[in-house]
Formats: sequence, C-alpha cells, structure tokens
Amino acid sequence: MATNILMPALSPTMTEGTLARWLKNEGDMVRAGDIIAEIETDKATMEVEAVDEGVLGKILVPGGTAGVKVNEVIAVLVEKGEVFSGAAAAPASASASAPAAVPAAAVVAAAAVVAPAAQGERAFASPLARRMAQQAGLDVTKIAGSGPQGRVVKADIEAAMNRPAVSAPVAVAAAPVAVAAPVAAPKPVAVAAPLAGTTAVPNSSMRKIIAKRLSESKATIPHFYVAMDIELDALLDLRAKLNARAPKDGPGAYKLSVNDLIIKAAAVTLRRVPGVAASWTEDAILRFNDIDISVAVAIPDGLITPIVRNADTKGLAAISNEMKDLGARAKAGKLKPEEFQGGGFSISNMGMYGVSHFAAIINPPQAGILAVGAGTQRAVVKGGALAIATVMTCQLSVDHRVIDGSLAAEWMAAFKAIVEDPLSLML
Repeated sequence: MATNILMPALSPTMTEGTLARWLKNEGDMVRAGDIIAEIETDKATMEVEAVDEGVLGKILVPGGTAGVKVNEVIAVLVEKGEVFSGAAAAPASASASAPAAVPAAAVVAAAAVVAPAAQGERAFASPLARRMAQQAGLDVTKIAGSGPQGRVVKADIEAAMNRPAVSAPVAVAAAPVAVAAPVAAPKPVAVAAPLAGTTAVPNSSMRKIIAKRLSESKATIPHFYVAMDIELDALLDLRAKLNARAPKDGPGAYKLSVNDLIIKAAAVTLRRVPGVAASWTEDAILRFNDIDISVAVAIPDGLITPIVRNADTKGLAAISNEMKDLGARAKAGKLKPEEFQGGGFSISNMGMYGVSHFAAIINPPQAGILAVGAGTQRAVVKGGALAIATVMTCQLSVDHRVIDGSLAAEWMAAFKAIVEDPLSLML
C-alpha cells in the first residue's frame, strides 16, 4: 500500500516552505529515522526524518520548489517490490464518507497501491506496522496511532502485542476505494519583473516570514523606548580576569564575550524586575515563570533567535559555551525547533558592528527586547571632573499594553546597576 509523505509543519508559524533538496532518490529504500529531505522553513533549513519504512516510489515535488503548502503530498512511499502506479493514496485528513466517483480505469490502476478499507475506514498505518499486525493477528484499524496525523507505527503494534488481551482480527468485505487525483506538478514561482537597473532576488520563506511578523509587530504593538548610557569598564575588567584564569582546552574551557555577560546581566535583571518578561493577551497579562532569553543571531538570509533557557540560573562559562554552540548551529541551519521557539525576552547586540545605538522591533508574543550598542570611550563627569570611560548605549523596546514607563525605567536602572557592578553577577 502506498503511503503519502506530506510537507511537514516544522514550526508553529509555518504555512508553507521550500523543499530545498531530496536526500533520497526514487527507488531508494527508506527506513524509519532516515533523513530523506531538507526543508527551508520560516526559521531555518531543517532535516526531515522518515517515520515509515518502504521504497521511495515517486517524488511529486522536486527539490528547489518554493511555496509548498503544509500537508501537501510531496512524495509517495510504497512497499518493497511494489511498483508505483501513478496515483497517490488519499491523505490522512481525507474524509471517510462515501467514495467519490472515479473512472473504472483509475480504480484498477490504483488497486496495487491503495489497500481496501476496513468497515468503511482506511487503515492509516506504515507498511511495517501493517505487516507486524498481520503476523500478530491484530486488526490495525482498532489500534490508535501515535505517528504523524494518527498513523499507526511500529511502536503502536508492539504496545498492542504486550497488552493482556487482544481481540482477534475481524474479516470484513472490502469497501470501494476512493482515489485521490494525481498531484499536479508544482508551478514555477512567479517573480515580478525587475525595475530597470535592478536585479530581482526571490524572497525565501524566511525572508517572507520576517517581513510578515515584523510588519505585524510594528502595526499592532504600541512600542515605546527607554535608553540609558552604561559604563562598561568594570565589566570589561571582570571579563579579562575570568578569561585569564580559564582553562585553554578540556571540558572546563571557556572564553567569555561581552555578549555573554550582557545575557547574564539581563537574566538577573529579569528575575529582579519580573514584570518585563511577559506577554499580552486580551484576557490577561502572562508572566513567564522561567527566564528564557532569545538572542538574535545573523544568518545568511536573515536572523534567528536561539534561546538560552533558564539563563538566570546558569554560570557565565555555561552561557558562553551554550551560545557558541547555538550560534554555530544557527548559522549552519541545524537548530532544533525547541531551540529557537519560545523565549520570554530578546537581546539584539549590534555593538560588534560598531553601531552606537538603535531601536529594536519587539519579537511577539514577547513584550520586551534590548538593543545593545557598541562600547566606545567617551568623556564623562565623575566627582565634578572630566574623565574617560568606556560607555555603551542600550535601548529597551517594550509593549506599552504590558509595560508602563515606570516599569521600563525601573528595569533599565536595575540593568545599568548590575553591568556597572558586575561582581553582583557572582551572587
């Protein structure tokens, strides 16, 4: 029996994506857990694992196709020795009502790839699960599936076999089979004719989502901003001392960046002034219990925000090593969804580019984001006299529905106090 491979939803905001490339060819054997394709989502390029076993009978959406809708059939898996007939099985979400009228020839052509329905319902199971059920004398239509879209997989059959009592298989007459129409070849993505003297660069899925989300953020969230100049000399001195005593290699090795200390300082500030780590809903303001900080990382086609979970409870070395790993995998498109989805507060640091100050756009559903500028030597007044200090400008963008001006100012003052007295990070 043929099994459809559907375009997966790899993030909560994903409605379509680009099928970047196939890692299996037609005719290749596929086992559960094999990496079969790479999908470009709204966040990153991610690998897709097979959940069924069989032979890749037909690729319906070729590699490089953009705008593929979630749950669209992209390929068909058949059993070993089975020849794909040119008609795909009905998707898992198809109705179990009376079958649609189809030409007799179409029914004959599909007979080899679509199994009979049991008691008017199609058994949605992997080929391996069906064979195991048959050998064990189990009725696969009576087993609840734990796979994608309720598909019965190997683990479900093994669980059913281990139950104390198992009903015997029921012989039923084959019901008529509804055959889905063959999936049409994907249409090429239309690109608007470029203006004279320009070159058109098609928008990737990530770029489209960035444009949509940030437009919605500015249009629907009442932003306001609080900025402060913060002296860095004490923090830079602490960083130099800690790096000087760090092991150069081995499991305890680390090399702290200024950004690592800022992440820790922001996390401690959020624990002391918790109202800023929050989200707006019509019924209530939701305050995050854990301090999970999203950190903006530039990647070739946009940006992604990997998350440092429970950053307030982690040491500086742990934060530093975690950020190096997350940043490297973000740029390689290897982050797992749970590593960039969520978070209660964001940090965007452009200081390494020499940017003195900027205003960041809130990353919904969060209510706050801190924009960090470059540390530069400036003239300051200390004790009534001019002096030189390394100063950075930080600007907090907040959702005014959640955070009032006094709370934003309180948070910035607490953050400034921690950065200018960084030994408090050790407490």
